[in-house]
Amino acid sequence: MTERYEAVVVGGGAAGLSAALVLGRARRHTLVIDAGEPRNAPAGHLQGYLTRDGMPPAEFLAEGRREIERYGVELVRDRAVDVTRDEEGEFDVTLAGGRTVHARRLVVATGLADELPSVPGVAERFGRDVLHCPYCHGWEVRDEAFGVLATSVLSVHQALIVTQWSKDVTFFLHTVAEVEIPDEELRRLAAAGVRVVPGEVAGLVVDGDRLTGVRLADGATHNRSVLFVAPRAVPRTGLFERLGAELTETPFGTYPVVDATGLTTVPGVWAAGNAIGFAEQVVNAASGGYRAAATLNGELLLADLDAAVGV
Repeated sequence: MTERYEAVVVGGGAAGLSAALVLGRARRHTLVIDAGEPRNAPAGHLQGYLTRDGMPPAEFLAEGRREIERYGVELVRDRAVDVTRDEEGEFDVTLAGGRTVHARRLVVATGLADELPSVPGVAERFGRDVLHCPYCHGWEVRDEAFGVLATSVLSVHQALIVTQWSKDVTFFLHTVAEVEIPDEELRRLAAAGVRVVPGEVAGLVVDGDRLTGVRLADGATHNRSVLFVAPRAVPRTGLFERLGAELTETPFGTYPVVDATGLTTVPGVWAAGNAIGFAEQVVNAASGGYRAAATLNGELLLADLDAAVGV
């Protein structure tokens, strides 16, 4: 027998757990399907979340799981591999373990994966002294010697923004040619005091488990203790595609089209967190999950009342 739920939340990160908490408190029979692949797993702490500033991500998620359990929300460690929409506008979700569950409504909070440039040492040190978000980590490394590794022309913005945390910034163009950067941006970099270094980066210099430099292909080494890099965002859009949701391409990946509550173009399906954009921080993701769940709950309430009066 297929197990039936009023709501199924796919994804057990900040967005998914927040949605589940609201649904549980609204007395909705809810299941969370969590593959256990949070985007911020490499980070030692999360920042900018009022009252949770500095909390380890794993501890944050563990506390979230404890909270939803108090309201009877079920959580299964598995992966949703398929979903279909039936004639009633409800959903059957197939899990990798072979289980199938039925949901009247869905919240998809599957997030995204960060694809790092293939420079030796970058992946190994990501989340430590190779960083991507100055709002997440800038305070902790303030006034150190920063490097910024260009992954595209858009990396100019990253090189400019990190000067808020350090005035010692070197912008490594790597595979980006200097002629690709507009003159206006070069003037901004100069005004901000950012040194622009052409040439491909061959690897990192590490001493005593600490980043100490960036090595170019020509052998030149630049002393740096922090390297910022912008990963390529790879949204997990598989379930949206299977449901036929409208997607939109952005410079930072392809995401579902949603309204202000996270509702996609598929009735009954909401998206939240990094499933709707690469820049959703933990606090934003939690907020998005809350909005989606509150809207979902209200829709179910009205649908049941309409059915009762024969509308």
